[in-house]
Amino acid sequence: MASDTVLVRDDGAVRSITLNRPDVLNSFNDEMGQALLEALREAAGSPAVRALVLTGAGRGFSAGEDLAPLRGAYERGEAPDLGATLSGRYNPTIQLLRTMPKPAVAAVNGVAAGAGVALALACDIRLAAESARFVQAFVRVGLVPDAGSTYLIPRLIGWARTFHWCATGATVEAAEAERWGLINRVVPADRLLDEASQVAHQIAELPSDSLAELKRLLAAGEENTLEVQLGLEAATQGKLGRGANHMEGVRAFFERRPARFF
Repeated sequence: MASDTVLVRDDGAVRSITLNRPDVLNSFNDEMGQALLEALREAAGSPAVRALVLTGAGRGFSAGEDLAPLRGAYERGEAPDLGATLSGRYNPTIQLLRTMPKPAVAAVNGVAAGAGVALALACDIRLAAESARFVQAFVRVGLVPDAGSTYLIPRLIGWARTFHWCATGATVEAAEAERWGLINRVVPADRLLDEASQVAHQIAELPSDSLAELKRLLAAGEENTLEVQLGLEAATQGKLGRGANHMEGVRAFFERRPARFF
């Protein structure tokens, strides 16, 4: 679907996807959720795209779900089907970001709240502006973190820190998020997109098959035993070792020149 709620721009092999509802801090409605999912699916299947940058327009990354359209239903005492919203909109997006072969860099330019936090954490690398803030305030409205947050967050910062953050609904500033390991690096706001683009371009020059397998191995390693993971690494290394990118990398090493990966 064509929608101006999500902007797509290519710069060589790097595709930038920008959430574009700045007047509501890029909070999600059905249109933007569907447009983002379609943009990610198209990028995942495009041979021309080797890395992604995901960011938000204006002063927010994403404030999560837009509750304004639901106000009337809540005032009438009609509970929305939040499970259906997650299953139909958010969950496929998070799953795709985690499993797609293209690395994704999140440029968190402002507040990330609720599902907006999960969207950033589902990316492979996360840069944040000094003004960025991370909020998980579900408990304040009688809910729990969702969109993969209860899976992603404890794997990054541990159980105790996750529980305390999510149970209190506290706001985590960018510097603290970096100390926790929630994000990779804090950068000045006026340098955020340039830094994210630079990282994405560096990644785009690397062998795409190796990066895809790296994502797959890391995901599998979260659940596998050491024995199973060792076998998976050996099988993957055997496959890549017969590939054109490995041969090119070794030739470039011996010839003392930059590799030209496929």
